[in-house]
Amino acid sequence: MTELPAPAPIPEIEAPVTREAFEEIRSATRPVILRGLVGSWPAVEAARRSDEAICQYLIDRSASRPVDAIAAPPRAGGRFFYTDDLRSLNFVKASGPLPAFLGDLLKAKTIDAPPAMAVQSESVETLAPPFARENVLALLPDVAPRIWIGNRIRVAPHYDAKENVACCVAGRRRFTLFPPQRTADLYPGPFELTPAGTPVSMVDLAEPDFEEFPRFADAWSEAEVATLEPGDAIYIPYGWWHGVESLEPVSILVNYWWAPRKPEGVGSPYDALLHAMLSFKHLPEDQRAVWREMLDYYVFERSGDPAAHLPAQAKGILGPPNPELFAQMRGLIRRALGTAG
Repeated sequence: MTELPAPAPIPEIEAPVTREAFEEIRSATRPVILRGLVGSWPAVEAARRSDEAICQYLIDRSASRPVDAIAAPPRAGGRFFYTDDLRSLNFVKASGPLPAFLGDLLKAKTIDAPPAMAVQSESVETLAPPFARENVLALLPDVAPRIWIGNRIRVAPHYDAKENVACCVAGRRRFTLFPPQRTADLYPGPFELTPAGTPVSMVDLAEPDFEEFPRFADAWSEAEVATLEPGDAIYIPYGWWHGVESLEPVSILVNYWWAPRKPEGVGSPYDALLHAMLSFKHLPEDQRAVWREMLDYYVFERSGDPAAHLPAQAKGILGPPNPELFAQMRGLIRRALGTAG
């Protein structure tokens, strides 16, 4: 990154953080580092003692069910990504007991160029029930925690249609964030095949290719970066792009994903995006311009409530949201799809 200026630091606040303060953070829709938020967790205390101590802490609390793990060869440089032809991913998947994975993780510390290894997004409550009971995030008591375990790995920038609080338990992690408005400058990859659920940026943050991805310099102008120590946490707002680099041979993170409150029965925005691509993307430009205006009017309401001039009994699906209205919309969509060629 020597060709680019240093990114802005993500703003920080020190723990403790009250629920009221956290709601203010969320309402600002900006990322924030929560220093020391989970510093008193027993798991963090174990991690501060040694890598072996935190691995044993997990082993002592793990259930008997298997975990899914991924591994990439040393030549990947820790980057879970695509093969050169973009036809497949550069890692393999396997399943097995958590203690065996943790044993392999500790063995990998002794190798000069180890493979990249990770257990990703496992339910803490089913994988290690005592861990879930002993390490609680009071700010989000109703959100189920998920755990991520690995060595020095790099996760390409991607976005989630959820809010996120990620808590660093063991090892340091560097987060690089970009606002949703920089999506085009991050050069998203394929929809159908992705290492992270949603499309990932094709730009390698460690070695950006400005000839292939020239607009990335514009994205970098709004990048925000921070390194988390064990006990720290980060709040990532809905839809923000984030790349994550684990900096130690044993790295553990617990995160909390949740969707913002929305009316009961509302549809999936991601599904709607795919349907919009099917319906609008390949129309002639003059027709796409028409539908852009329609979406701005009916969906994004850039001119205000599109039904404000209609009496209540005539608003129909433009009326206030409720489960019956959403059921009516789904019925209309089913009928439309049923007659589509």
